[in-house]
Amino acid sequence: MMASASNISLLLADVDGTLVTQDKVLTPRARLAVVRLRERKIRFAITSGRPPRGMAMFVDPLGIVEPVAGFNGGVYAAPDMRVLESHALSRDAAARAAELLVAHGLDTWLYTGDTWYVRNPDAPHVARETRAVAFAPIVAEDFDPFYATCVKIVGVSDDVARVLQADSEIRDALDGAASVSRSQPYYIDITNPVANKAAVVRYHAARLGLPATAIATIGDMPNDVLMFRVSGFSIAMGNATPDVQAQAAVVTDSCDDEGFAKAVERYLLGDS
Repeated sequence: MMASASNISLLLADVDGTLVTQDKVLTPRARLAVVRLRERKIRFAITSGRPPRGMAMFVDPLGIVEPVAGFNGGVYAAPDMRVLESHALSRDAAARAAELLVAHGLDTWLYTGDTWYVRNPDAPHVARETRAVAFAPIVAEDFDPFYATCVKIVGVSDDVARVLQADSEIRDALDGAASVSRSQPYYIDITNPVANKAAVVRYHAARLGLPATAIATIGDMPNDVLMFRVSGFSIAMGNATPDVQAQAAVVTDSCDDEGFAKAVERYLLGDS
């Protein structure tokens, strides 16, 4: 079924690989698309595996007034970055997650509310993540002091087969104690069981007094499929895998070919 501006009241967008390009660029056309949404009285919100602090750079350029859902819904922050709601892992689940990631040979990162800890600052993707979120991690050999306030644990490896195997096995091992999802091919995100993107859709629906069917979602990774399933209209990016694309209502172009802006223009603004 085709969505239109008449039956969608809010667009909830993933960030990396969706709103921004692979080089983390927010294009002028994407910014204009959000401006035009607002002119049509369609609200706009963002969600990501990033910490809210790592999404602050989008608030002013996009005029965001809705809460920002970081850590896949682990922390909701106001546009000025005041924490509105937080869902930490239990201490036992955080410690067990870190243990399992190490056992699978993945580098491990840990996030509390606004602080990022790594064991090895030279490990894969640390430098790239630092540029993306615009703040550097703290090096800590021992994560034990931080498990009690941990909001997200991340496993990182460029060995995609290893990541897939770890994702499946850790999901089974932590069943009920954590939400396990992949926000990039090389990342495994482990958060509180209620911290997932389906919950983000429900959060915005409840806050605004809307049915979930009045919310459109757009994303590119397996963790975005959860929000596809509960929203009224779902859009997969052209850079998403075929499995992700198959679970969305429509597919747009890639994030490096203005896929976000094109989706907004075509499906929500009705441009020809």
